[in-house]
Amino acid sequence: MSAWRRRAFLATAGAAGLATLAGRTHAEAPTRLILLGTGGGPRPRRASSGSAQVIVAGGSAYVVDCGDGVARQLAFANVPLPSLRHVFITHQHSDHTADYGNLLWLAWASGLETPVDTWGPPPLERMTALFFEMNAADIATRIADEGRVPLAPLVHVHELKDGGVVLRDANLTVTAAVVHHPPVVPSFAYRFDAADRSIVISGDTTVSENLIRLAKGADVLVHEALFVPGVERLVAKVPNQATLRESILSHHTTAEEAGRVAQEAGVKTLVLSHLVPPDDPAIDDATWIAAARTRFAGRVVVGHDLMEP
Repeated sequence: MSAWRRRAFLATAGAAGLATLAGRTHAEAPTRLILLGTGGGPRPRRASSGSAQVIVAGGSAYVVDCGDGVARQLAFANVPLPSLRHVFITHQHSDHTADYGNLLWLAWASGLETPVDTWGPPPLERMTALFFEMNAADIATRIADEGRVPLAPLVHVHELKDGGVVLRDANLTVTAAVVHHPPVVPSFAYRFDAADRSIVISGDTTVSENLIRLAKGADVLVHEALFVPGVERLVAKVPNQATLRESILSHHTTAEEAGRVAQEAGVKTLVLSHLVPPDDPAIDDATWIAAARTRFAGRVVVGHDLMEP
């Protein structure tokens, strides 16, 4: 059996085992989406945590992106860290990866003893190895002193370069699509199809035809969103104003454009998240919703940390 097939088998068997241990079926426990962090950008804030969400299915946690504070947000959401089964990274920007290694490490320190598969663009494998190397002293001490299982053998890294189905297990089918977020290449969106609902996470992107195809008919689309007047106020506070403004406006999606994507994809609910700016007191939920509704006739939700849309 090839290494890839062996890992895929372990992913399926491990998830099925956790579901059995939990003693739950899809009918008994609907698939949950929890927004862990809804603010865009790497700057730590009191108003919202870094980009992250978790899908809970069959007793297993599928985390998408690992912005600052993701492990603590899982604790606030009452999702046990040892239930972590898969981690999906949309792209290599620090507001999506800052706590990737910490999530694995802290889940293990919280009692994780079962396999975790991680998925995302290069250099995810090198990042993982270097994180374990950086923290080798603590990991070795806890194995010897606390009787923990070794951490590194639990983590199986899958580097993605193209779209397509990346995972099928007892709970979900996960499909990736390449989206447009220059200069960070490749960047991905992910779709999660469960028996009871379908959820799409856009990652960071401009308006993307690949994303529209991926999200066709989905129950929920979590899409990044910016509000241009707020961006102007945000960048006015920094010395790199011109460059930052160009980057934000050319590499992301306005709330109006997110509405267009949702309308063309025919989704039922649009959740605006990765909000930029994330903490402008002049922008309330009604402002975000009104912008998205210019292009989308369905349900619009403004994402807030720990919300379950």
